[in-house]
Amino acid sequence: MKALEGVRILDFTHVQSGPTCTQLLAWFGADVIKVERPGVGDATRGQLRDIPDVDSLYFTMLNSNKRSITLNTKSEKGKEILEKLVKSCDVLVENFAPGALDRMGFGWDQVQQINPLMIYASVKGFGPGPYEDCKVYENVAQCTGGAASTTGFLDGPPTVTGAQIGDSGTGLHLALGIVTALFQRETTGKGQRVLAAMQDGVLNLCRVKLRDQQRLQHGPLKEYSQFGQGIPFGEATPRAGNDSGGGQPGWIVKCKGWETDPDAYVYFITQAAVWGSICDLIGKPEWKDDPGYAKPEARLDKIPQIFDTIEQWTKTKTKLEVMEACNPLNIPCGPILSMKELSEEPSLRATGTVVEVDHPTRGKYLTVGNPIKLSDSPSEVSRSPLLGEHTSEILTQVLGLSEDEVQETWASGALGEMPEQAAAE
Repeated sequence: MKALEGVRILDFTHVQSGPTCTQLLAWFGADVIKVERPGVGDATRGQLRDIPDVDSLYFTMLNSNKRSITLNTKSEKGKEILEKLVKSCDVLVENFAPGALDRMGFGWDQVQQINPLMIYASVKGFGPGPYEDCKVYENVAQCTGGAASTTGFLDGPPTVTGAQIGDSGTGLHLALGIVTALFQRETTGKGQRVLAAMQDGVLNLCRVKLRDQQRLQHGPLKEYSQFGQGIPFGEATPRAGNDSGGGQPGWIVKCKGWETDPDAYVYFITQAAVWGSICDLIGKPEWKDDPGYAKPEARLDKIPQIFDTIEQWTKTKTKLEVMEACNPLNIPCGPILSMKELSEEPSLRATGTVVEVDHPTRGKYLTVGNPIKLSDSPSEVSRSPLLGEHTSEILTQVLGLSEDEVQETWASGALGEMPEQAAAE
């Protein structure tokens, strides 16, 4: 049995933040019904296409394990169908612009009256406050949540990260909120509203930088490499390049082949507990007893020079050879792995973290699998749905409509144009 088997999700999400949330719930076994506009569907179906007239990878990689129903929610029949779906589902998830569902007649207050057990979950750009009506996208969230101001090098502009911490990060937060609300419903017997604001989610992921903001009031951040370079600190947490976010200094250093390979680098951490092993490894055994290097506090003003010396050693080895030399000595390090390397890594295929899926129009493609593993609830990844593929199936299986009623609903135009396959059936 899947962990969320028996839970039904009404998925009113699009693009990335909401679909990330509902896909995660679907991986755990929830029945996710994706509601899409007839003839159009989720905007990402057509965005960044690499094959003409085929659902894009943007869409397919965010909508695994779901069913799709097309519904014109502006028509009376469409609203009638939607109201029945609200009554039949446990959770409604949406990431529309502020007020959109209220204008449709399906805001929190209306939904609560239709189904008091409903968990009503939303992704918004900002929480309550002066900016709550503003639209937010991935990079805007990274900037307003504190990530960009603390990312990049000290002498350069703020930088966003390739990790989608604004969209996908907030979707993960929302999924936790939904599961928590479902658990509480078992005790209270009531639904509730769940809100995940993108600014809040990014700030949560940047908590160590908020930590450092408060530490600045009591003096310079000595583990930051700028301290060793004699560069004064300002009033706000600075950009720190590749400095470690913890108390153990770390940096990205070049490896053999760096001149031609943009990913021939390794992240190396000078953990205090293995300092002696590091000194022996890089050919500096004298540092173990030198008063200027022996203790962590003594090394703080020499961090850049120490990593320059480490880099002279790492440049004689490939990034994997560095890892092979460091791991037996418990020296923390990690190679910079490209997307190509990750997509070809056998261990990630074996654990289902990267999976190959067959699609009826696209063919085989790679996608991510569930990053969270449960021992008693395996997560298989099935392909994303075609637009409206499960419309008739949902009407009969979920809402209990007869075949005649389904045909009548198609004829009303509330579902858009009937797909060829459904018409043939």
